[in-house]
Amino acid sequence: MTVDELVRRAAEGDENAFGELVGLYEKKVYHLTLRMCGNPEDAEDAAQEAFLSAWRGLPRFRGESGFSTWLYRLASNAAIDCIRRSRRQREEASLDGETPGINAVDGAPSPQAQAEGAELRQALALRELHELSYEEIAAVLEVDLGTVKSRISRARGALRKILLKNGNLSGYLPSKPTENAGKGGGRS
Repeated sequence: MTVDELVRRAAEGDENAFGELVGLYEKKVYHLTLRMCGNPEDAEDAAQEAFLSAWRGLPRFRGESGFSTWLYRLASNAAIDCIRRSRRQREEASLDGETPGINAVDGAPSPQAQAEGAELRQALALRELHELSYEEIAAVLEVDLGTVKSRISRARGALRKILLKNGNLSGYLPSKPTENAGKGGGRS
């Protein structure tokens, strides 16, 4: 049975068809939420929330985008909600403690920097791990195509800096093979 047929049947309330869809996409959705959330427990919660949202929303799914694009959007939203809940819980815990830590220097990134980092990881994960096109990523994230390209470029640059700093990468490495590679005209 095709994905479109499974989606149609699941939208009509067929739990077995939906179970097959979950089986097809659970690993990809989990890996996306893990990269966004940063820990397995939150990633599992976000993935489950995404599939629950999909089950509830399938009768209204119009198919304007592919099912996987729609599902990745639900997973991204669930992961973002999970990150926000975790942040609120940490803030509440710090206010409940004896020492509020207002004067303490916190080496953690600011909430804005964390959100921006999550956006970059999200775009890069959708491109490199899930192999979505830039247009599909724009649809999933509900942003302009230029924003997708910018986020992926910045994420690749940040990753390159980390790898260079840690000694895991040296010198120039193009992200794609050049036309002249192997013909004596490529960079070395």
